[in-house]
Amino acid sequence: MTYCVGLCLKDGLVFLSDTRTNAGVDQIGTFRKMSLFQKDNDRFFTLMSAGNLAITQAVKEILRQGQLLNGKNLWNVENAHDAAVVVGNAIKQVYDRDHESLEKSGIEFNCSLIFGGQVKNERTRLFNLYSAGNFIEATPENCYFQIGESKYGKPILDRVITFETPLNLATKCALISMDSTLKSNISVGLPLDLLVYERNAFQATKLVTLDETNPYYQMIHQSWGEKLRAAFNSIAEPSWSGVNLSRSISSPAKRMGAVPIYKAVKIPSTKVVKKVSAVPNKLSPKQSIPARGKAKTVSKTVAKAKTNSKI
Repeated sequence: MTYCVGLCLKDGLVFLSDTRTNAGVDQIGTFRKMSLFQKDNDRFFTLMSAGNLAITQAVKEILRQGQLLNGKNLWNVENAHDAAVVVGNAIKQVYDRDHESLEKSGIEFNCSLIFGGQVKNERTRLFNLYSAGNFIEATPENCYFQIGESKYGKPILDRVITFETPLNLATKCALISMDSTLKSNISVGLPLDLLVYERNAFQATKLVTLDETNPYYQMIHQSWGEKLRAAFNSIAEPSWSGVNLSRSISSPAKRMGAVPIYKAVKIPSTKVVKKVSAVPNKLSPKQSIPARGKAKTVSKTVAKAKTNSKI
């Protein structure tokens, strides 16, 4: 898997990517997901990739070779937007070449890219490209993109990053975002590639690969966990008694009432009444013998019936 994050800020760009790829817990590889494209002091681009490794490597090779796509490549476009179109066309070319064979093998055509940089006399720009070759651009209101395992590192970015954030602070935030992802997902791993691009530099003046021995990353990894635990412990626990209003958790909600509780209902038992015929034809062995007086009456009735029948 992958985690890459790109930030487009007032003073420049920040790019951070991991290097782990895997197709299972026992097939782990290390491949670089960040590529740089530079031409004199005229243009500088960075590309980070996630998804099917064979697809993204094919796209990168087309761009490295400077293949003309509709007459354009990264070295002759007039602005960063047209450069993003070139990257999108490279994705489409790989799709046209490979998608049928991939589908026959049951493999989805899957890739996503973060692409950004600067052409001379233009501002820095950042784009997020999809498998179809289309893309969106970062804005001051939405100034960062993530690809790959984004959910673990997103909360810190949402709370800290704005378009006005200084590059050093943004770098720290991106590394904390990556460390949070590394902590929660084994499919993202060290080493990390970090580029901080200062506006109008047109070269990689702040580019580094970090592993577990890097002192700054070690400090981030250790202190972030400690600070989180300290912040967690400093927050008061909920009060169920309602004595402390600032911590009362039992206050009723304004939009909804309490959750209804359904108690068990006792169902009354019903007696089964056995129907007995009024005059049984025969006495079963289990039926009781009539009382002595009643037996004599029955005998007299039977004798009288026999006498009448003889007359």
